Amino acid sequence: MVTTPSFAFPGPGKVYDVVIVGGGPAGLTAAQFAARAKLSTVVLDRSPAAGALGLTQKIENYPGVPGVRTGLELLEIFRKQAIDFGAEYVQTQVLEADVAGEVKTVVAANGTYQGRTLIVATGSMGRKPVIPGEAEFLGRGVSYCATCDAAFFGDAVVAVAGDTDEAVEEALLVAKYARTVYVLAPGPRLRADPEAEDALRRDPRIELLTGHRLLQIRGERDGAGVTGVVVRDREGKQVELAVSGVFIYLQGVQPVVDFLKGAVELTETGCVKVDREMRTSVPGVYAVGDVTCKEIRQAVIAAAEGCVAALAADKYLHGRTAARSLW
Repeated sequence: MVTTPSFAFPGPGKVYDVVIVGGGPAGLTAAQFAARAKLSTVVLDRSPAAGALGLTQKIENYPGVPGVRTGLELLEIFRKQAIDFGAEYVQTQVLEADVAGEVKTVVAANGTYQGRTLIVATGSMGRKPVIPGEAEFLGRGVSYCATCDAAFFGDAVVAVAGDTDEAVEEALLVAKYARTVYVLAPGPRLRADPEAEDALRRDPRIELLTGHRLLQIRGERDGAGVTGVVVRDREGKQVELAVSGVFIYLQGVQPVVDFLKGAVELTETGCVKVDREMRTSVPGVYAVGDVTCKEIRQAVIAAAEGCVAALAADKYLHGRTAARSLW
């Protein structure tokens, strides 16, 4: 049974004990232990399939889970456990966070969430703008969030670059507004779920271009913004497509911390600095999982860090001198 994510708007004026950004093994384990400690808890997750574990096709060594599972199947177990203990799970895009006060504020695509503590579990699959024209036209036709920006492209021709479940979901959303959506998949086939791919192929507004790699984004610097993209097709030829928008879902290896606006201390490589209790430089703010850039990146380690952060948040909220173990 698949857990159905909530897309509901947050209740007005509600302040959670714990707001968790990210729904991977670290974030969902933190949610489980926080909720089990009777802390009001909400997980804000961009997409179940957006992280490293969600893209993994074969897992056979997670402790206590026998047999072979996909990453999505393992995440579903994590998610159901957290929800069963009382955590809320909301699928939404987080845009920014203000962590300066005693109450932390997280602005998401579906509304604003407030929490007395914040746990950052956003992973390290972010990316720096590397495609020529990407940084130049960011916010002027280039976007990483269809939920945020699709409505600006009504009856337009746009491109979506990527081949994952997230890219497919976003392309389907963009197609509700745009006249034509080119899906640029760099490989010969999509990495997305077959059912999602079927939905993509059935949509008359979407043209799936497998074997097409995005090379450059062109536009007018002082005018309309994006005007086209240059791609390499499956025969190795460079062709230009006239588009007014580009939604990019190509995976990278950078910690996803842009929404924090530099509020917490980072390492020289952009990783969040934490202590043994996963505390950041800001009181009440914790970071767990790959966003802290550990040398060994395994789901079981990320989960353990989520547990530590939840117990540390419980200690912080109750003014304890030592964390309380919850077996």
